[in-house]
Amino acid sequence: MRVLTGIQPSGVLHLGNYFGSIRQMLKFQGESELFIFIANYHALTSLKDGEALRENTIDAAISFLSLGIDPNRSTFWVQSDVKEVLELYWILSSYTPMGLLERAHSYKDKVAKGIVANHALFSYPVLMAADILLYDANLVPVGKDQVQHVEITRDIAVKFNNTYPNSLTLPEFKIDENVATVPGIDGAKMSKSYGNTINIFTTQKELKKQTGKIVTDSTPLEEPKEYENCNVYKLCKLFMNEEELSELQDRYRSGKEGYGHFKATLKDKIWDYFGEAREKREYYLNHKDEVRDILNEGAKKARAIASKKMDILREKVGIL
Repeated sequence: MRVLTGIQPSGVLHLGNYFGSIRQMLKFQGESELFIFIANYHALTSLKDGEALRENTIDAAISFLSLGIDPNRSTFWVQSDVKEVLELYWILSSYTPMGLLERAHSYKDKVAKGIVANHALFSYPVLMAADILLYDANLVPVGKDQVQHVEITRDIAVKFNNTYPNSLTLPEFKIDENVATVPGIDGAKMSKSYGNTINIFTTQKELKKQTGKIVTDSTPLEEPKEYENCNVYKLCKLFMNEEELSELQDRYRSGKEGYGHFKATLKDKIWDYFGEAREKREYYLNHKDEVRDILNEGAKKARAIASKKMDILREKVGIL
């Protein structure tokens, strides 16, 4: 089974990114044929700073390699290094009804939030369809907000296949219902948009500062504390086994410690958990040429598949 996912080079990664999607990618890497690309064309809809996009693209590659993406077990590349995706994007545009795009929730939501409406933002689902269909992906892991884009991909593929039967593989989407909804420091879903994140790659000082801002109730230090709805405890659950959680629960009930002690425990857990990833990141930051070589090799593998697919599709639609 071929699994495909794209990641936008959107800057600093946080715990929500890791437990919400990256850990799932690593699982697929061990079980399936994983294709994973850095979606820098898609990023153009929101980022208009060329230098920042270049830096974010390399930084995203470094971060994902550091967290466990293995180029020997997956195909990992930068979207713009396989130009065939733009050719397929245009071909698919000829089979995409305007009404299909006009119904896209993501476009309407982004415009409502003040993002300037333009063609790239409007046709974003068509480029996403090209990303998926170019590689005959069988499965696309997505968050609930991206399900409609995979459904649009299927609709476009059906339109194309009605004219040229059995040309495009219809992908399925997958939502992992067990994926943790990671609370931010304010208790709401962790998101850069809300400014409530705890970052993965940061200093101990900054990590202590971020965990120290986690919102808790005002129970005095000397009184027992309720843990089930505590934001600190919810985050600790991501890093602790059952025995460790049982010990932490006893500490909450004891009335001998305050929330500051629990926040310190959480900080230490986060720091230790990503220790190996920080070491890898430091290595890749000092060996960016190696990162570019990895991306180039991934692009070669992706391009070999994309080129063959486009030869077939050009023949069908009559492109010389």
